[in-house]
Parts: sequence; structure tokens; C-alpha cells
Amino acid sequence: MTDDAQSPEPSRKGRPTPSRKEAEAERRRQMKRALTRREQMQRERQARAEIRAKQQESLRTGQGAHLPPRDRGPVKAFVRDFVDRRRNVAEYLLPILVLILLVSVFTQNTPAGGFIVSAIWATVVLATVLDEIVMVRGLKKALRDRFPDEKHKGTTSYAVLRSSQLRRFRLPKANITRGGDLKPRY
Repeated sequence: MTDDAQSPEPSRKGRPTPSRKEAEAERRRQMKRALTRREQMQRERQARAEIRAKQQESLRTGQGAHLPPRDRGPVKAFVRDFVDRRRNVAEYLLPILVLILLVSVFTQNTPAGGFIVSAIWATVVLATVLDEIVMVRGLKKALRDRFPDEKHKGTTSYAVLRSSQLRRFRLPKANITRGGDLKPRY
């Protein structure tokens, strides 16, 4: 005996196979109903614009389900609050470097001008590096305490990049005051 003889009758599709003429007519009807390439691109562009508008609103408010993937989740929200609640030397780095540039322009003809500019520049860079090290160590400890089961991949670079931006220009917007307590909302 073969396996075919033992198996039940195969399931049927429940309708007759359409003729070639019917199949081609159905295909033509579907093609007519389909959008033209231009209409399809306009719809896609409009959908992307709506998504971007929702993301921008979420970035401005600092909350919402429409944040970009880079900023989503309770771990990233905690990292943002951790960085935003403290003053960072790195956020003032660009204005300080502009001041150093101005000082170097005005002191370039003095004998001690180059030494003064170099000393200020080295001090600022060293202070920035030390401040970032302190911040990252504290962040890693806080993440281990608050989120022991979550992955922390990418949080260090996220924190360093956020701390190097002026607070006013950070996106998502800061939701915590300087020196404020970290909320237990995570």
C-alpha cells in the first residue's frame, strides 16, 4: 500500500480554476485599481512627513511613544535625566574654546601668550575628560542598580554625546531640573 491510499482525500480549493480569460480580466481590474507610481510616492511622502512631525513633537516635549528608536525606552529616559540633572564641563566646551580662540588672537604678539593659551586649552580638555569619566562611572553604577536585567549597550556613548550639547539645544528636551531627584518613573 502506498501512503496516498491511506491518507484522506486532499483538501480542495472549493472553486473551479478560472479560465485564462477570467484571470487576465481580474488582473487588469487590479491594475486599474492600483495607484499610479506618482500617487503612491505622494502617499508615502505624506506618511513619512506625519511620522517626522510626531517624532519632532515628541522630541520637543521629551516624552511620548513617537520618539526615534535611539531615544526610546526607560533606560534611555533614565540616562537623559541622569545627564540633565548635573552640570557638565563638556556642555560648555564649545563656548570656552571660542573664548580661547579670541584670547589667542589678542595675545599672539606677547611672549607669554602662547603659553597662556596652551595652558588654558589643556586645563579645559583635562577637566572635560575627568568630568566625563566621573559621569560615566556614576551612570554605569546607577544603571546596574535600577536596571539589573536590561541591556545597557550604547548608554555610555548616548550619555557622553548628550552631555556635550548645550542644555538648551538637547533633544529630547530635558525634563528634569539641575540637581533634581531622579524620578522613580522608569
